[in-house]
Order: sequence, then C-alpha cells, then structure tokens
Amino acid sequence: MKTTKTRERGKQINHQPARKGKGQLFVVGTPIGNLGDMTHRAVEVLKGVDWVAAEDTRRAGLLMKRFGFKTRLVSYHDFNKTQRTPMLIKSLTDGQSVAVISDAGLPGISDPAYYLVTRALANDVTVVPVPGANAALSALVVSGLPTDRFVFEGFLPAKKGRNKRLERLRNEERTLIFYEAPHRLVRTLEDLLAVLGNRRVAVARELTKLHEEVVRSNLFGALEYFRTKKPKGEFVIVTEGAKTE
Repeated sequence: MKTTKTRERGKQINHQPARKGKGQLFVVGTPIGNLGDMTHRAVEVLKGVDWVAAEDTRRAGLLMKRFGFKTRLVSYHDFNKTQRTPMLIKSLTDGQSVAVISDAGLPGISDPAYYLVTRALANDVTVVPVPGANAALSALVVSGLPTDRFVFEGFLPAKKGRNKRLERLRNEERTLIFYEAPHRLVRTLEDLLAVLGNRRVAVARELTKLHEEVVRSNLFGALEYFRTKKPKGEFVIVTEGAKTE
C-alpha cells in the first residue's frame, strides 16, 4: 500500500519529522462531549493517516460521519491492546501512520493509549501530540481550588489498595484530581471524607454536555447532595490539598 501521500499530509500538520522509512503515531484529542471542541488540526490528522485506532469504534464512527472522513478504523482498548499492538507497530515501522483516539478527551490519560505510545517509542517511531479537550483540566480550572500545583490520580482502585492509596495522599498539599464512575461516586466521597477530612471539593459531571454541572462545596456537603440526587454521567472530583503546616 502506498503511503507517500499520507506522510506528506502529516508533514503539513506536524513539525516533527518521521524517522526514515517509518510512519508516525498521532495522539489525537477528541471532544469530551461538545463536538464543537474538535480542532481543525485533529480533523486533518484523522483524515490523513492510514489507520485510526479507537477505544470505542462506535463513537469514532460518529466523529467520522460528523467531520467527513473515512479513514480505516481498528478497535484498540484495554481488553485487546496486547493482541492489537503488534499489528499497529508493524504498520508504523512499515511506513504507515496511525492516529490513536480515546473514548473521549486526550488519549493516554487513564486509557490504553499509553501502552501503544511506549511500544512505538521503543521501536523508534515518532509520536506526535495533537492536543484537545481534557476532563481533568477542564474540571480543575472551574473548580475554584488552587490550580498552580495539582496531582492527577485517575480512578481509585475499586477494591484492593483503595484505602492505602488514600492514606498516601492524606498529607499531599497539591490539589487532588480523581475520575469516578456514577455507581461509585457516593462511596468515593465517603472514603475521601473519612481519610482526608472535610475539605473543599468540586464535583463536576458531564462537562461540555447538555447537563453539565459543577457542585462546589466541602466533602460532607457534596456527599449529602449526591446521596439525595442519583449520580448520572461521568465525574471528575477536584479536592483541596492538605493544609500547609
């Protein structure tokens, strides 16, 4: 398969040159809800590559339809990444270019794109960031909590190691950012309150979507709120760091 045209397109939208004879891996940010957040550069990259590796091919299909590109799709998620990665690496080392996109937002943050990026770098493949929306940073900047120093913790362990992780964060002075699913939100707020104490918190859900909501309170108040209002959507919890001695 000829890939010269694809590589030429890549050079127009990327300042990093490809390694000789190899393609490029583009880490492409996509909207976390509002399709208006899709960047022009992201569209051009997704149109120009040979493959799009998508965490959710159904959502990727909606993006393709909305922005008018018909690039070949391949599924790439936590349950098939070890099997699918060798094929993608071979495509890259053979001179084809690949874009990886997540379910929503910037790939590599709490999703399987990190695995592909490390393998690409190990094979001397150029990895190119194409920035886009990110739920953690979006929640942080509207939280009202300090933004100059923060730490991203992603999802807490569902069972084993959960309390141990929180205990390690008890004295962390930077603002803490967590992701959480709706069915575990109340439990997580309970655990944060029990281990960290009644700190200030902002709980954001459905960012950029129709039912976007940010609850700014303390952990006790947020817990009471979501005990009476059933959590729906995807959540980001931004919690105040420990007080400086």
